[in-house]
Amino acid sequence: MKRSSRLCALLVLGAALMTGCTSVGNLGIVTKPSANNADRLKSGVSFEELGPVEGSGCRHFILAIIPFGDSSFSKAVDEALSQKGGDALINVTVSTSLYGFIPIYNVYSFTCTSVSGIAVKYK
Repeated sequence: MKRSSRLCALLVLGAALMTGCTSVGNLGIVTKPSANNADRLKSGVSFEELGPVEGSGCRHFILAIIPFGDSSFSKAVDEALSQKGGDALINVTVSTSLYGFIPIYNVYSFTCTSVSGIAVKYK
């Protein structure tokens, strides 16, 4: 009995020291920034599917005042597209997560943005 109460106390302590949350969303199409994306879509440009890809970007914080890294959506998209040399992503899923360790004092935390979808190349 004493052993199980210690285990329970350790689990509660571990949960108190580490917190996190995630949000997820879906998009139809995401393209690289360029001047003629609207023209391409209006003209019905053909494309070839290159296959599924994933990309992510993370930003870290030490003591909530020393940031490093890049968790932007565009960085995650660029990383995913660079895997297969694509111009756009279709059927995109985006998730953003925030994790904190010892959150009361903000000793260390990080946030990550991840994208996954099917890379396409315009013809």
